[in-house]
Amino acid sequence: MRKDIRLHGITEQGIEYYVFLAGAEVCERFSYSFGDGERDEARFFSPGNEFVIGKRNISHRGNGGSFCEYMFGIDQPLPDLAKGDVLNRLTMYGAHYAEQSSSLQFTDRTEGCLSYEKIFFDGNAVCNYFFFINSALFSGPLKKQQKELVRILGKTIKRSEAVGKEDENLIIEQILALVQDPKAQLFLFKLINSNHRKYRDLFRKLYYANKKIADQDFSELTELAESLGIDSYQQERIRVDVMYKHRDNKSVVDEYKSILVSCHTRGTINKMENARLTRLKTLAVRTKIPDALFYPLDEMLKKDKWAVTAEEHDYLAEVRQILEGMFLRERNIDNRITSEDMLKLLHAKQLAEENRDHAFEEILLDAGRSCDERIRDGADMALLEEFSSIITYFDRYDSTSSTINKIAFMENIRISEEMIRSFLGSKREFDGLKEGLFEELFVAGLFTNRYLGKYGKNKIKTLIKGLRLVEENRLTISALLEQLLAIDREESLFLLLRDHVRERIRNFYSRYTTRAHQEELKQEVTEELRARKLLADDIPDALFRETILTIKKEAMYLHTILPTIIDEKNVSLREDFLENSGLDRFFVEELEREYCALNCIDPDQLARILRGQG
Repeated sequence: MRKDIRLHGITEQGIEYYVFLAGAEVCERFSYSFGDGERDEARFFSPGNEFVIGKRNISHRGNGGSFCEYMFGIDQPLPDLAKGDVLNRLTMYGAHYAEQSSSLQFTDRTEGCLSYEKIFFDGNAVCNYFFFINSALFSGPLKKQQKELVRILGKTIKRSEAVGKEDENLIIEQILALVQDPKAQLFLFKLINSNHRKYRDLFRKLYYANKKIADQDFSELTELAESLGIDSYQQERIRVDVMYKHRDNKSVVDEYKSILVSCHTRGTINKMENARLTRLKTLAVRTKIPDALFYPLDEMLKKDKWAVTAEEHDYLAEVRQILEGMFLRERNIDNRITSEDMLKLLHAKQLAEENRDHAFEEILLDAGRSCDERIRDGADMALLEEFSSIITYFDRYDSTSSTINKIAFMENIRISEEMIRSFLGSKREFDGLKEGLFEELFVAGLFTNRYLGKYGKNKIKTLIKGLRLVEENRLTISALLEQLLAIDREESLFLLLRDHVRERIRNFYSRYTTRAHQEELKQEVTEELRARKLLADDIPDALFRETILTIKKEAMYLHTILPTIIDEKNVSLREDFLENSGLDRFFVEELEREYCALNCIDPDQLARILRGQG
């Protein structure tokens, strides 16, 4: 049965100490003594080793060293930072790190003296451990003993969760198990800065309550720090470390750190890694993770000095970071796609289509492949469900955008009740993400499109107004359909009239300048269309007059405006005419092609003029 001795005390400076003497025959061997007066100190020793706890400092000689839990944000060697399982700082007496050989070097000069201020400044602000071991396994020159101690204990001590939990029973058990000497004795010393611990405990209590510190709470913390004499640097170290250890913060910051370390090692950062870093920062804002947890990492790893792969449009980078963020759940980071994320994805898809940017689809395909691979390898099915939800929105976007554009720009498009119901469903889904999103995505841009003609504009306006009324139960779907079909019928009749009337007056334009002649023309066209069973009712007077006016405008353009544009290379004249005439741009371009063919003009010449290239 293993026995041990445990001692507890406190110095005049408020440094609390615990001493653990464990191993063989510790109760039979006298290995400690206490002084008083000027020599008020606790001395612990074994052959060749000594550790003294004094009023203002500790002193040591022999083998051993110190260890503590790393505080987040302090200088941590990159090799330790790169190993996600390294939790603790280990310092051996008489050892130093040689930059040239990238290795630890040992000397026989292990004796030393450390003030409490330096111990809690260089190490953990609250708790630090020191140790030495008495064992036949560790004999001979001290540098040999130290090297052997590091070989046997180093890996375990640097990774032991027991250090941060201050579980001395487990620490003792781990060390003695590794030494594998039944006669070994372990001397373990735990030093606690009581003032720092009080400040830490109060800050942790206040911060963990709701992940923020109210002004009143901060005043309480400030008063406590002043009364205990804790300087601002130590206050900051303690606060940052406590915030980092919060369960919701730690997983996000650790993932951020692992990406930074990987990029730092290579000296480059790719699009995917940059997207993940951005996503983690976004997630941090949402979950109230302080920026102070990212600054130390960015500073230590000098992110701004890496070579960056080719940049991409901001909206694509945003898409990449949102989609890459889905896979953060593998690190137990709760990062669901929010309504705000979905809005950004939809607007990015809209921009990609406007720019004819295929990179958007490539990013989506890459994310799909990654999702499939992870599900195949056993990832949570919730990942697939989330990605499928995104694809469902995109499919609905594609379907809605395609149908609305057909209604706006194509002639004689078949409109049905099923189509209107689909629009209502899409409007409900998109407006559920953000009020008015349906019109923002699918309608607003149409009215700035110069190719949107009169009838297309009327159909879209009627559709949008009608959908609102249907949602308010002030209009039926069938009534809205009839309104749209009425516009469609008028458009079809207008196009029919335009073609027939133009053909009749092409060579006899002067005959139809008066109202009487136009009435005669209307009667002739009516009879012809009825005979060909293309017309059942009378031609509305207003529609016929509009047809005549349109043909006059076309004739003016062909016989006067277009020749002037070509001769003078005056593009602004064309734009001014189209803006004021209201003629359909698609049809005007068709007229221009016919004009070039009839007059033996190279279409490319006209195209260059219209592009302003002369």
